[in-house]
Amino acid sequence: MKKILIFSLAYYPRFSSGAEVAIKEITDRIDPTDIEFHMITLFFDRDAPREEKIGNVVVHRVGFGAGYLSKMCYVPLAALKAHSLNTQIHFDALWSVMTYMLFPVVLAKKLGVRTPHILTLQDGDPYEKVFERWFIRPFASLLDSGFRSAAMVQTISTYLATWPSRRGYTGTVEVIPNGASLQSAQEYPSEELAELKRQVGKKDGEIFLISVSRLVYQKGIDTIIRALPLLPVHVRLLVVGDGPDRDKLTKLAEELQVADRVLFTGLVDRTMTAKYRKIADIFVSPSRSEGQGIAFLSTMVSGLPMVVTQEGGLADFIFDAERNPGKPTTGWAVDKDSPEQIAEAVKDIMNHPEEVERVVATAREYARHNFDWDVIAKNMHEKVFGKVLTK
Repeated sequence: MKKILIFSLAYYPRFSSGAEVAIKEITDRIDPTDIEFHMITLFFDRDAPREEKIGNVVVHRVGFGAGYLSKMCYVPLAALKAHSLNTQIHFDALWSVMTYMLFPVVLAKKLGVRTPHILTLQDGDPYEKVFERWFIRPFASLLDSGFRSAAMVQTISTYLATWPSRRGYTGTVEVIPNGASLQSAQEYPSEELAELKRQVGKKDGEIFLISVSRLVYQKGIDTIIRALPLLPVHVRLLVVGDGPDRDKLTKLAEELQVADRVLFTGLVDRTMTAKYRKIADIFVSPSRSEGQGIAFLSTMVSGLPMVVTQEGGLADFIFDAERNPGKPTTGWAVDKDSPEQIAEAVKDIMNHPEEVERVVATAREYARHNFDWDVIAKNMHEKVFGKVLTK
């Protein structure tokens, strides 16, 4: 049996964004008698055990809470924990999920952990933000060292695949995307959906736009709110998720006098996002940057029309009839920071139901065929883990 140690700042059960979902979906599909996975993550929740098994991953938590200082201490504490665990378990590979997880890997190697490492790029922030912020620049050489010495780099999009060579990596880059949540395609009893509509206050004849994401600047939720005054009053916005920008977004809705048309659900369990999609009409997410975007793939499977940008990894699967002739149309593409384009796209969707039906069917089939987690896990096992573990 081979053993792999994963580095991820956050993980289940408290966190389940793209990177965490990918780790779990992949590791759960790999035979535990073939590869034994361990993970070092941050001790966010004081009620969480220091060690537990989640799916096929043995999770080890370090740190002392969710505060800023604890997050900063994750790097040295994770490196020390890796050294300690390696003396007992003897890992065959280390796996950094996200760019900054190279920090503890590089430090662990300086402490004597002589093990090849795999880097997965899942970053949603733009390149400049990841590498060129003032407090990252002094440590950029450590990141570059991690890139150059990686045994394998895997990215979830062709956009992210352009990053490694810019940091000095000369090896193979495997592009293996994240997958779509097939749960988003399931049907729910009508009484359950009726109750959810009642809870959010959706009335007959109303059109609900929906966004599903963390409430941060890069997701562009503010752009959707700015589009609401350009749309009929029966069009409302359901914001599923939470994050540091919630107060700013609430204030913006009040300033634009559309607060009564914007509903914030707050943090919801991942299993509920599929149900929220079922009571909505149009998925809108004008991201300013995306590594790839599981929420978009899940929406394609769910059958909702999408109004989104083609930033970053989205360009791999969001194809617009006018912008991408010759490609299968999977959505309505807009430029970032353009509430006017969002409003026009929403109106187009509202006015052309037959076209919407065709696009939605194409998007669903495209996502099912190209973003199946079983295939993705198999590719990760054979093209990434297998190649590194057999060297």
